[in-house]
Amino acid sequence: MSAARTAVLAVGLGIGLLVLGLWMAGYDPVPALDALWRGAFGSWYAIASGTLVRAVPLVLIGVGICVAFRAAAFNIGAEGQFYAGAVAATWIGLHAGAWPPPLGLLALVAGAGIAGGAWVVVPVWLKLRLGVLEVISTLLLNFVAESLVSWMVQGPMQEPTHIYPQSQPIAAAARLPLLPGTRLHAGALIAVAAAVGAWWILSRTVWGFEVLAAGTGPRAAAVSGRVDVARVGAAALLWSGVLAGVAGGVEVAGVSYALFQSLSPGYGFTGIAVALLARLNPLGVLATGVLFGALEVGAAAMQRDAGVPAVAVYAVEAVIIVIILMVEAGARRARPEASAT
Repeated sequence: MSAARTAVLAVGLGIGLLVLGLWMAGYDPVPALDALWRGAFGSWYAIASGTLVRAVPLVLIGVGICVAFRAAAFNIGAEGQFYAGAVAATWIGLHAGAWPPPLGLLALVAGAGIAGGAWVVVPVWLKLRLGVLEVISTLLLNFVAESLVSWMVQGPMQEPTHIYPQSQPIAAAARLPLLPGTRLHAGALIAVAAAVGAWWILSRTVWGFEVLAAGTGPRAAAVSGRVDVARVGAAALLWSGVLAGVAGGVEVAGVSYALFQSLSPGYGFTGIAVALLARLNPLGVLATGVLFGALEVGAAAMQRDAGVPAVAVYAVEAVIIVIILMVEAGARRARPEASAT
C-alpha cells in the first residue's frame, strides 16, 4: 500500500473512531467536528497562529525521528532532547541582550541544537560500549530532562521575584521574527529547510545510502557493503537529537520567550507519530506535522466551543499510529513471501 493511501486510511479510521466515541459518550459529533475544523482551519489566523505554530516543533522532531529510525536507531527521547535544547536556548537568550539580532538568533539555535545532540551522547556511548538499547536509555533520559527543567525554573533560572516557576523572558535580540498580524514565527522556515535538507541528504548522498542500508539490512551492509553500521546509527541518533534540540530552541525563541515547566505538551512523542505517518519521509513530515498540529489546536477549540474533552483527539492519534504499525508489519511479512516465490 502506498504511503498516501496508508495515511488516508489511518486518518479516516481515526476520525471515524472519534465520531463513534463522541456519539457513545453522549456528545453530538457534528458541532464537535465543526469546532475542531474551525479551530484548526477556520480562518487564516487560526491556520497561521494555531496550526502552523504547533506544527513547527512537530516537523523538526519528526524529521529527526525519520533520520534515526531509517538507520534503525530508535530514538524515544526526543522529549528530553527538546527540553535540553530549550534550557540551552533560554540561557543564551537571557545573555544575548547586547548582541546584534542575527548573532543572538544564530547562537540560540546553534546552542539548542548542540544541547539536544549532547543529550544523546550518553545513550550512544551506552549502545556502542555496553550494548544498551537506545530505546531504553533515551526514554529514561526524558525524565531526567523534565527534572532538570523543574530545577532550573525553581533555582538558577527562576525569575527574580521567585514567585513563578519560570525564567525571565529572553532578550528581544534572541527572538524569532513574526509574520505580521500572526503568531507564526521564522522557525517555520527552519522546519521547512530541515525537512528539505534531510530528504536531500537521505536520498542523494552516500551517507544517506549508508543510513538506508544500515536500517534495512545491517548485516548485509556490514559484510558486503562495508558500512560501519554502528557508526552510521550513532550519527543518525546524534542528528536526531540535534533537530529535537533545535525544536526546543525554536519554541522558546518564537512562542514562549521563556522557560517553564510543561513547555512541551508531548512534542517528542507526537513527533514519532508524525514521522511514522509520513513513512519516514522527511518531505512527508511537512504534511503530517501540519495534520497533527491541526488536530491538537482543533482539540482545544473543540473543548472550548463544544464542551468535548480535548483528550478525545488523542484517540485519533493513537489509531493512526496503530494503523501505520500494522501496515508496516504486514509489508515486512509480505516481502519474504514475495521473494520466496
